[in-house]
Amino acid sequence: MVKNINHRGTKTQRKAQSKEYNHSMTIEIIPVERVEATITLPGSKSFTHRALIAASLADGASVLINPLRAEDTLLTASALSQLGSSINWPGASCEVQGTGAKLQVPEKPIYLGDSGTSMRLLTAVVALGHGRYRLLGSERLSQRPIQDLLDALTPLGVEAVSEADTGCPPVTVNARGLAGGPTRVAGRISSQFLSALLLIAPLAHKDVEITVIGELVSRPYVDITLEVMSAFGIAYSRQDYLFFRVPAGQRYQARTYEIEGDASSASYFLGAAAITAGRVQLTNLNTNSCQGDSRFVHILEQMGCKVEHSAKGMVLQGKPLKGLTVDMSDMPDLVPTLAVVAAFAQGKTVITGVAHLRHKESNRLEAVTSELHKLGIAAQETPEGLTIPGGHPHGTTIETYNDHRIAMSFALAGLKIPGLVITNEQCVAKSFPEFWEYFDILTGRR
Repeated sequence: MVKNINHRGTKTQRKAQSKEYNHSMTIEIIPVERVEATITLPGSKSFTHRALIAASLADGASVLINPLRAEDTLLTASALSQLGSSINWPGASCEVQGTGAKLQVPEKPIYLGDSGTSMRLLTAVVALGHGRYRLLGSERLSQRPIQDLLDALTPLGVEAVSEADTGCPPVTVNARGLAGGPTRVAGRISSQFLSALLLIAPLAHKDVEITVIGELVSRPYVDITLEVMSAFGIAYSRQDYLFFRVPAGQRYQARTYEIEGDASSASYFLGAAAITAGRVQLTNLNTNSCQGDSRFVHILEQMGCKVEHSAKGMVLQGKPLKGLTVDMSDMPDLVPTLAVVAAFAQGKTVITGVAHLRHKESNRLEAVTSELHKLGIAAQETPEGLTIPGGHPHGTTIETYNDHRIAMSFALAGLKIPGLVITNEQCVAKSFPEFWEYFDILTGRR
């Protein structure tokens, strides 16, 4: 349960607290004995971004069923509207009138807030147009790397530069269509650079061949990109995650497309059951999904939880937790969730493969370590991740760094321990604007 909030119909008045972020609020989480809930998840953020782009590049009208309507995806939709798409959100669906890849040049810069996904994918999309495009965002977005994508666009005939010469946004793209041909892209910082190239490749004048340099992080997000492309009629070939070839002369085909439940959002409900020895049923989590985060349930199972599957969905029953060593490179967004769960486990948890979390909405490795210390957990940041000794956390005030995943993951600790306060709670709107309403459902109080 949450205390001191008035968030779309939940409990009493919230109070202003932090001066670091505009419109910042605080809430106190009230512990429960254990959670018992059945949850239907909102649509996947990753699928929604990509489906909006595919539908906007298609000829004709598409309907997206169960899209995520959150701050990030609305920024993508707004940008696509500036490029000429018509996008409406009636009820639980989204109607997109595509441009046929004939993009307008907007009069004003394209503003993308804190959304790194929007910035990276749309920097590539505007290369399909003809004219000068400017893309910019928040202060934090202007610190997030994009140079690897700009370098990969150059051999394809695209003039795209970091305006401040920092390798970060704002970005200017002088577009004259996509020539195509071979290119190379580094994979060490983000898989979004590769996804951006793949999304525009079918519309190039020549076949596009992409070679990945070095290790590719966050591989499942590339699978999401390819799944959406296939659904909208695009063919490609690949050699594992090393090489991709997309034939020229293809067109995105308008269609009705259903977006599956968001596996990242699922992690908070699963983590809540794990921490409180409770029970959560998720009605629409596809555990066979290409979303890497869908496999988080198997990590909790290794930590001691019991998992059951039925026609009504997947059920996780929390049990005594034990630490483990795990490579989270395929599900980096869930590191904060796992870190909070690990704080309540017996033994040490070692998380590896996630050095690139330093380039997210916050430096998540530093942020998680700092906030776990406030809880009384002697976590350590390592070059590739975190080491977390389980223990007995205590209440504190959590700084969220304007990072939605820090807010949502640390809220779970308050279900188990008293005195846990979350600052700037509104930052969850980035990916899950109804999180606090779901949180009340989670505790049986809504």
